[in-house]
Amino acid sequence: MKITRTQKEALLEEDTRHWPVEQTVFRVGHIDLQVLDGDHPFHAREKAAARVNWQAEIASNPALFDGRMVFQHRLAVSEEGISGEAYVVPFSTFLWWRKQAVREGGFHVFAFPVLVTSDNALVAIRMGQHTANAGQVYFAAGSLDESDIVDGRCDIEGNMRREVLEETGLDLGDAAAEPGYHASHFRHSLTVFRLFRFDATADQLVARIEAHMPHAKDQEIDGAVAIRSADPAAQPYNVSMLPILAWFFDRQR
Repeated sequence: MKITRTQKEALLEEDTRHWPVEQTVFRVGHIDLQVLDGDHPFHAREKAAARVNWQAEIASNPALFDGRMVFQHRLAVSEEGISGEAYVVPFSTFLWWRKQAVREGGFHVFAFPVLVTSDNALVAIRMGQHTANAGQVYFAAGSLDESDIVDGRCDIEGNMRREVLEETGLDLGDAAAEPGYHASHFRHSLTVFRLFRFDATADQLVARIEAHMPHAKDQEIDGAVAIRSADPAAQPYNVSMLPILAWFFDRQR
């Protein structure tokens, strides 16, 4: 039975049983992610365990920073749109949630700006060894944080523009944005993405990003990567990349 947008918004959920199939790409309409005051229920329940885990995390990687990020509590996801309720939590809470064998009690929503080049390749970044995703390759992105909250809601477009500029030095305003958003999900992590077409080759964009790296504020990335196929073994991709690569290169045939 098809779930209408009205029904979805009335029944924000804590599971994914009504969502599209995992690791498939689907178009989404509206995006409305509200941020509420107070404590996320997962944080309130697990904060002691999260603190203990954080001590182990920073013992292994002292460069980690326990900043504050937006963590979803309930979501409604369909091709008609995404609606949600979130809270701001410490990064340490998210890391503890991410380690659970069965992820329950929350959702990680993040945005990928998919950089498309004039020679129909994609350009991503490789994360530095001092980061929480050391060595992984994915599109320049970062979790939604307090600076992405506008009038009580998450600004997805603003997050993408800020993260790309900070990490790569590229301005998404210089690219042609394809209309609308797509999404994919896996294990309670929801990737929202949009294509941005640059009038430059993959090699040119990679060179521009690597020239920016010494000047980047947070020095989070280890390099830029040109992607010319959907081969999942070509790079140590973050799992969220795989359905996007398959979808994008299938469209080029």
